[in-house]
Amino acid sequence: MIRFLPRSTRWRVALFAALASALVFGLGSYWFVSALQSPLEKNASARASDKVDTLLALLNSGVAPADVPRQYAKGGGYMISREAADCSIGRAKRFSDDEPVRVYAPDCVIVQPFGLDDQLYSTARTKDRRYAVLAAEKLDPVGLETVATAEQVLWGGVPAAALLVGGVAWFAVRRSLRAVGAIRAEVDGVRAGDLGRRVPVPDSGDEITELAVTMNEMLGRLDRSVRRQSQFTADASHELRTPLASLRTQLEVQLAHPDRLDWRRSCENAVLDVTRMETLVADLLLLGKLDAEQPGSTKPVALADLVTAHGEARDAVEVHIEAMPVVRGHAGRLERVLRNLVDNAERHAKSRVTITLTASDGQAVLAVQDDGPGIPAEERDRVFDRFVRLDTDRAREDDGGAGLGLAIAAEIARSHGGSLRVADSPSGARLELRLPLA
Repeated sequence: MIRFLPRSTRWRVALFAALASALVFGLGSYWFVSALQSPLEKNASARASDKVDTLLALLNSGVAPADVPRQYAKGGGYMISREAADCSIGRAKRFSDDEPVRVYAPDCVIVQPFGLDDQLYSTARTKDRRYAVLAAEKLDPVGLETVATAEQVLWGGVPAAALLVGGVAWFAVRRSLRAVGAIRAEVDGVRAGDLGRRVPVPDSGDEITELAVTMNEMLGRLDRSVRRQSQFTADASHELRTPLASLRTQLEVQLAHPDRLDWRRSCENAVLDVTRMETLVADLLLLGKLDAEQPGSTKPVALADLVTAHGEARDAVEVHIEAMPVVRGHAGRLERVLRNLVDNAERHAKSRVTITLTASDGQAVLAVQDDGPGIPAEERDRVFDRFVRLDTDRAREDDGGAGLGLAIAAEIARSHGGSLRVADSPSGARLELRLPLA
């Protein structure tokens, strides 16, 4: 495909700026010249009309066309004829250059100067429609000279101004693109293992600055994502290594001492390790889906039904339903959030777990409260990180999770447009889930 425009942004902007300025300056010059010439034409037209009125008055009073020049001696520039046309055509008459009045016939008179290029004309007929008068008036020569001078200046000035604007645009874009070039060079050097680099931010405060800031924010998000992914992979490997090592040890011992071990108990322990790995892998797959923004099918979900079902299935859980909110989401995932919150509360509660369901400010509010040691204020944000376990007061028991329960709950809440946080509580820990109403 043939390209008619240059590939360089600088040259394209300069070309368009020059063309646009040439168009604007050209239209402005045309208007300016017209504005200069219009008064000249109006003035000449008015004088020609006055001359026609005077000549018509003489003809209407009975003065013959051949006698009009003697009656109207103020000046020339008119023709009197039977028709409003050059009455000298076809009438062989010879006149010298110094004869201002040329009478071709009693009804055909021309008074010089007449028929010049710089004249404007006005015509009318007598009352009896017998004679036609055509009067001419010259445009002001000083004004014509001014118009001609303006045209000459503009013919050269408009292209020069357009080129100047194009040149200024070229240099301005070139200066702006220097920062873009620096940004491009820095981004080109960024590699997966070196996401800590940042592009230079110019101090111009324009769109290029905004682009640089946005690029740095994007690099920051990528850096955090890669670091988080690396940490996540390391933690997942560590968590999987423990049950795998336990399972391998049991199998090796069974193979080495088949007559000294209880095979049934060893198989039960192996099943527990496999179940633990299966649960961990399922959690990891769910987190991967949530990270990839792959929400399941959504539909209206009555949170009261989920809360009621949990309250009936667990003996040490109290349920307080103060509203019947309906949210839009994935019922299975929302049930997973509630289950994770209740499991976490039961793991750390002394004797009681309370689920409260309310609605406030267009949001459903589901709170899970335990009467355990609580969560320190400085740990309230970190508790939702992956594979995070707090100090011994809230440490998991041997049958506890891998530190993914609250992380999964927080990600599911985020994917549903809500939030999960640790709320203030006089005793124990209070985790509060907020979801927009359907």
